[in-house]
Amino acid sequence: MQQLKRLAAFERSVKNKFNIFNSMFLNLPYRKDSNIGILIPVLYGQCKLGLESGNHPREILDSFFSNYANIPDEREKIDFMFRVIQYVERQVVLYDSIEDAAFPELRDLGNYLSIRDFFQLVDSKKSWGSISEKLSTFSARIVFTAHPTQFYPPSVLDIINTLRKLIGNNNINEIDMTLQQLGLTSLINSKKPTPQEEARNIIYFLRNVYYEAVGDLYGYIKESTGNKNFHNPNIIKLGFWPGGDRDGNPFVTADITMNVANELRMTLMKCYYQDVKDLQQKLTFRAVEDPLDFLREKLYVAMFDPTVTIAWEEIIQPLIEISGLLETQYHGLYLKDLNKLIDKVNIFRIHFATLDIRQDNSIHKKAVEAILKHEGIVSSTLDEIGQDELTRLLLHGNITADPGHYEDDLIKDTILNISQLKTIQSRNGEEGCNRYIISNAEDIYSVLFVYGLFRWCGWENQKITFDIVPLFETMEGMQRSEATMQLLFNLPEYRAHLSQRDNKQTIMLGFSDGTKDGGYLTANWSIFKTKEVLSGVCEAHAVKAIFFDGRGGPPARGGGKTHRFYAAQSSKIANHEIQLTIQGQTITSTYATKEKFIHNCEQLLTAGLANSLSEGVHDISGNSRQLLEELAKLSYQKYNDLKTHEKFIPYLENKSTLRYYDKANIGSRPGKRGNKEKLELTDLRAISFVGSWSQLKQNVPGYFGTGTAIKVMADNGKLEELKKLFSEVAFFKALVLNGMMSLSKCNFDLTSYIRKDPEYSDFWKILYDEYKLSVEMLLLISGYHELMEEEPISKESIRIREKIALPLLVIQQYALQKISEGSENRASYEKLVTRSLYGNINASRNSA
Repeated sequence: MQQLKRLAAFERSVKNKFNIFNSMFLNLPYRKDSNIGILIPVLYGQCKLGLESGNHPREILDSFFSNYANIPDEREKIDFMFRVIQYVERQVVLYDSIEDAAFPELRDLGNYLSIRDFFQLVDSKKSWGSISEKLSTFSARIVFTAHPTQFYPPSVLDIINTLRKLIGNNNINEIDMTLQQLGLTSLINSKKPTPQEEARNIIYFLRNVYYEAVGDLYGYIKESTGNKNFHNPNIIKLGFWPGGDRDGNPFVTADITMNVANELRMTLMKCYYQDVKDLQQKLTFRAVEDPLDFLREKLYVAMFDPTVTIAWEEIIQPLIEISGLLETQYHGLYLKDLNKLIDKVNIFRIHFATLDIRQDNSIHKKAVEAILKHEGIVSSTLDEIGQDELTRLLLHGNITADPGHYEDDLIKDTILNISQLKTIQSRNGEEGCNRYIISNAEDIYSVLFVYGLFRWCGWENQKITFDIVPLFETMEGMQRSEATMQLLFNLPEYRAHLSQRDNKQTIMLGFSDGTKDGGYLTANWSIFKTKEVLSGVCEAHAVKAIFFDGRGGPPARGGGKTHRFYAAQSSKIANHEIQLTIQGQTITSTYATKEKFIHNCEQLLTAGLANSLSEGVHDISGNSRQLLEELAKLSYQKYNDLKTHEKFIPYLENKSTLRYYDKANIGSRPGKRGNKEKLELTDLRAISFVGSWSQLKQNVPGYFGTGTAIKVMADNGKLEELKKLFSEVAFFKALVLNGMMSLSKCNFDLTSYIRKDPEYSDFWKILYDEYKLSVEMLLLISGYHELMEEEPISKESIRIREKIALPLLVIQQYALQKISEGSENRASYEKLVTRSLYGNINASRNSA
């Protein structure tokens, strides 16, 4: 019944509203000579009918231009297609705004476990003893990244925010005006953004959404506990990668890191300043006027001058004094408003979000090699000295690294950056920047290189106030992680370092590269098992394991409904904190509004806390583990055969949008690592890899191999066991449901013309056959009649979004066909392909 109510609300508040406002939008006169708004519904109808009839994108559009648009000239056709793309981009923005406006209503009709519900459950089970301690230390850390799928400039974000509010209030006249503004405002960057500009785009959300949202969520948690003395300001932490992530963006420099750290702090001071200013409107009492004025003046200077800092104590102490005055002299008037600010100052302190540093292990090795070469210890490579000597030098070597001694810019910057991290901590507090993440961690030296570099850059052994975080992201890295951590914990010097870090070891696991390397099922099962193993290793050494998940937007990169995974963790996995990256359009789709941020954080918290309440419920039996092992093995064999197929990389290069990601002004970073002439899978960044499959509407990394694995096991008489696995093992069900999401976004009709391509027809058929088999097998073991049967709202949302984007996708494939045929307008068609990326990325919401 509740599901039917939600569907009715979605129909009324989303689908019907979109149809109304979209008709208004399509009739707006953006160009005097344009009837494009009238033709777009016709174009969609022709695209849908044509693809269902087996026609090629070229046949569909040539017929449309002849029979409906009456455009014979090729240049005019190209111009028309550009304008269609511009319309579709704005339709997506309109739909996003409508869906966001309807979110509170749909949330309230949903079957979600809220914080308040959770506490009532604890009360009914009389489990406060076990939960209260957990609640005082538990934390969810949301880490925002700047991966290049979040690219709206602030002006467009403001329009989206305005539209959302107007739609919620059904203000037709203002909506009409704002739609006109949207139609005339550029949605994309005229040039590639710099890393600092990308950081500012995310800081926009910190200032305009998360500052208030985190404060409200914390107040809601305090109130729900029923404990007026509740104090855990770390229960929600914000992390920040733009400006600190060098592996993600090689254009990040030491100067950019410092500038972003300053901007985070100064933006927070602006938020505090505004709150103090608002309080002064209420606290008009003589005894509090001077301390408020003094604090406001300090904040004003600190929010504009990066060289001026203000300590956390200088902010919190006057606020606490004012609180006492309100209680003793002014009847506690407006004390609740003041306490809300005090809570925010306790949460954000003077850093706003923790700026993480990330770099690839190979760069650290290169820097260590260069430093030891300069010191005369090696003449060329680290292979010249034994492991014992290398370990001694990294842990005890009396070496000073001076950036002026090196010509290589990367080595210079590595030394400069590690050296300046002390300054960032002195300005933003230790929590402002205290994590160093090592991509592609392989062995003990991945961590020791960083430890040694800190020492050589002026950090004393006892004062390395940084968590050194290995990121195991390949199948091989995960397999070796147990031995790596065992060796590290056996080193007295590293244990001494951990003792100063509260005996906590953060370990990052990468879903994106893991899936690219091992396939969907194998990667996710390997990560689950790796967490269990590493939890055991840490526990044996009296170390708290903190897992940091490198998740992307789509299921292929660890995304989808992420709270399902956290709710399905076994008791063997350490559950002290939840930490995950939020990437790309997931920032706007899942955390863009205060309501959405609070709801999704609440779901993460209740997922983690509920695991403590129902410990052992999601443990996986030996028989179920054997089934998962077999599924993973079979799935990996199928996926590995695909990725080693001779046409795998050529297909992506010549039939997808892979090479166009670099040409789009989406993000500042390159689409692949290194400068090799021949493209290799290991060089591909996960975003361009997964995104290219998404643009093809084939979504291979989100399910490939699943169908074959289930079919083989079903043929071997294990169908009933697999059905039981789906119904009883929450982890496996989460995998299957997210796989269904990937499959729901596929449309092989779009590329069916490739089945006649002499070079790629066989390869396309491999993809198509596995898609069909995966749909059949997932429906078989789930007992569903259609994909996403349990999630009709999400399914309908996907259907509408795919409908909006269909003309854009057909245009994209049309342009790719023209390019492959050697059109004399190749440059224009390449621009069409590049421009078409934007709308599809946003329409999918979690495509990369």
